[in-house]
Amino acid sequence: MLLLKIFLASALIVAPGVLSVSVNFPYESVQLNTADIRRNPALRYGNPVETPDPDADLPHCRAWPGSHDWPAADEWTKLNTSLNGALLRPDPPAAACYPSDARYNATTCRWLLGQARQTGFWIDDPLVVLTQWPQGSTCPAVMDAKGNCTRGGFPEYVVNATTAKHIQAAVNFARNKNVRLVIKNTGHDFGGRSMGGGSISVWVHPLKNIEFIPKYTTDSYEGMAVRVGAGVESWEMANFMAEHNITVLTPATTVGMAGGWIAAGGHGGLTSKLGLGSDQVLSINVVTADGKFITADPDTNDDLWWALRGGGPSAFGIVTSVVMRAFPPIRSTSMSVGFSVNPNLPNTARPTSNATSTAGPRLGSSTLTNVTAFWTGVKQTYRHCLQANALGGFCFSYIYPLGNSSFTFTHSFSVPSITPTELTSLIQPLFDSLNTLGIDIPLPRMPPNMTTIPRPPPGAFQGFRGGGDAPINTRYRSRLFPRANYASDALYDRTWTAIRHSIEEGGYTFHGIGYTPTREVAGPLGADSAVNPAWRVAALHASLMETQPAGGMTAAEARERDARAAKYLDLWREVTPGSGAYLNEGDPMEPNWQASFYGDNYDRLVEIKRRRDPWGVFWAQTTPGSEGWDVKVLDGYPGSQNGRLCRAWV
Repeated sequence: MLLLKIFLASALIVAPGVLSVSVNFPYESVQLNTADIRRNPALRYGNPVETPDPDADLPHCRAWPGSHDWPAADEWTKLNTSLNGALLRPDPPAAACYPSDARYNATTCRWLLGQARQTGFWIDDPLVVLTQWPQGSTCPAVMDAKGNCTRGGFPEYVVNATTAKHIQAAVNFARNKNVRLVIKNTGHDFGGRSMGGGSISVWVHPLKNIEFIPKYTTDSYEGMAVRVGAGVESWEMANFMAEHNITVLTPATTVGMAGGWIAAGGHGGLTSKLGLGSDQVLSINVVTADGKFITADPDTNDDLWWALRGGGPSAFGIVTSVVMRAFPPIRSTSMSVGFSVNPNLPNTARPTSNATSTAGPRLGSSTLTNVTAFWTGVKQTYRHCLQANALGGFCFSYIYPLGNSSFTFTHSFSVPSITPTELTSLIQPLFDSLNTLGIDIPLPRMPPNMTTIPRPPPGAFQGFRGGGDAPINTRYRSRLFPRANYASDALYDRTWTAIRHSIEEGGYTFHGIGYTPTREVAGPLGADSAVNPAWRVAALHASLMETQPAGGMTAAEARERDARAAKYLDLWREVTPGSGAYLNEGDPMEPNWQASFYGDNYDRLVEIKRRRDPWGVFWAQTTPGSEGWDVKVLDGYPGSQNGRLCRAWV
């Protein structure tokens, strides 16, 4: 039995190796060397020039546990030795919930289903991905689980990457031994790209280093910057920003900053002011499909520099660190509005609450009975968001269907470099128009004489370790709505007819984020990248969301749900011709995904992919060139990663 040990701390020991002038952090100086390869030839580098002959008798499928080409136990042991004990074979935590399993522990199961989400447990687990359904639902965390817990779409092995060498060795071993490779950080993955049955996973979560650079100078940039390790989460950057009195564009609290977020574009609270996440990048350190550790920037490896910023996650390499732009502190002011509708209430019901936000999917005292007034108010609120966008702000909203023709709407405005008084003046016309509809919610009372929003003190976020994050079964389907859809009343009405239909009849939760990451905002450095062009003309990133059963569904039930959702998404596509969707929050079964997720950048991305990774080492569904392979899904569930990866024609 192979015994494997978890090491969670980042390794900062500089070992003999091939040193690179591109090193950002000590862990990047620990690289694979010729002595390592002599001891284990399975770790030899690849040569992209020696492109595999397409007419050669190449393996039809990746190796699979039990297949003739699956590495023997002694090969895994030897790899673990080369990795200095960093090879893991972790159990799914939810195994504790299965009475028929030897790993069953009722106390642990109750903790997993309750207190675990108040900690960073799920984010820090080397195996778990927060969206369960792509795994195949073979081991969901539920009380009194039936049947057996099996690995399903979870990887067979995990490399606990604390050095560049660990990543290089994993890439070379996977390529040379024909093993499927996946990449994982925090597990924020809605489309199944951080897992894969029969795979080896590279877990970059331990790479937590951050460094402030007061002056970073290149031919194309001069200013403040930060170096960010691949495993850094947004809340950790928030602490760092408070300590150094700077601002960096970040995603949501526990989302990783340097990997898939940037690789698909990446949005944040300052997107209308600073651009997308990929627009912030100044340099990228990455391990490529041949196992080499390289730097991509405007002057070096310019093809990868272009592709790694918006061209798709898990497609071109494994990022070890990035250098990003930093700015003087930017303080934002926020204001919320919320109201509900229930046509079944007595006609005397009126919205009288002073509350200007609704915490979740419930009916409150600010509840209308007039459905037309409700939807008119929603439309006016979203249109008013453009005024916040023009000042670099964004909007964040949900519409929750509550059944029986009742809905709750929550919406917040956040605008940088503006006082509460100025924001009140900006939002007052919206509240006036809502009041004329009978939506009587007054503007919130701001602190008197308050002219600035204080920055949290250093360490203000310390102790937050992913509270609220736990595996769920949410299915995202999205669309980017262009600013042009707001330009005329007729088109705006058609747009909202399509959205309203999907919420009222479809019963989906609607999530809308309003921002304008234009090319002008991105600047010359950010605009010349592989980001989906639809982002540059967008005013609303909209998602239809549904929660699928925790215990999974049959393949037939999943296909039926996909077909039903497609009917409503088609209405969105009809009013947004030529637009697209955000890959990280898009549907892995998106039709014509090449155009939807990448626009007219797709052909160039495929050409770079074929040149840089002729072996197809990096594969994830709906990424450039992924059409050549399919997962032979064991449960038949569309989009599932519970199966062997084979060539599409097999």
